Amino acid sequence: MHQSQLDSNQPKSVLYRQLVEELRGLLAGESDWIANLANSAALIYHSLPDLNWAGFYLLKDRELVVGPFQGKPACVRIALGKGVCGTAASQRVTQLVRDVHEFPGHIACDAASNSEIVVPMIRNGELLGVLDLDSPKLARFDEQDKEGLESFVAALLAAT
Repeated sequence: MHQSQLDSNQPKSVLYRQLVEELRGLLAGESDWIANLANSAALIYHSLPDLNWAGFYLLKDRELVVGPFQGKPACVRIALGKGVCGTAASQRVTQLVRDVHEFPGHIACDAASNSEIVVPMIRNGELLGVLDLDSPKLARFDEQDKEGLESFVAALLAAT
């Protein structure tokens, strides 16, 4: 069983650097996509403060389908271009939403969520899905989270 050594009280730049290193160690030698997504979701959920959902939506038949996650049950299917996840997928750009209630077309899977960040997962030009993090805290995510989570996704894709 994996035991995280991260201290969420340190500066975000240090936290994310260590989170990526921990991810690389966790995934070393394992190439199964679903297993690696499951462990990645658990690592993020238990390492970063103020989250109420952390997981993946995978592109299947031109829509996003819920994949491995941590948190309350989630919406199963999201159309491309709909909500924060669908927008990140269709635009292929990270969506940083400080207040989800101000995001046009936000899909509320958990009424407790107030902010969200969604990072598209793209390998060799192909969209595979998105990493989605929700928080009950307004303005939980910032540019440092964006950079750190984009590095996390890059490490995940490189290891799998």
